[in-house]
Amino acid sequence: MPQMKTWKTRPAYFFLLEVLQKKGDMTDDDLFEQLKDEYEDLGFKDFNELLLTLEVSAKIRTSSMARGKRRIELVQ
Repeated sequence: MPQMKTWKTRPAYFFLLEVLQKKGDMTDDDLFEQLKDEYEDLGFKDFNELLLTLEVSAKIRTSSMARGKRRIELVQ
């Protein structure tokens, strides 16, 4: 019997904010890995759009680090 995909009860942005609340500031790579574990079909482009939406709505702040990495922090 093929494995059925189940709908997630919480949206990805909510999960992302929850992870930041529990773990504190993270790099974009680490945060993306956390989301990939929960949402297997999430691509990096979707992830970046999610970050942009959350930053524009002042929920998170991103800042550049070395070698193309970004630091993502929750805005309190």
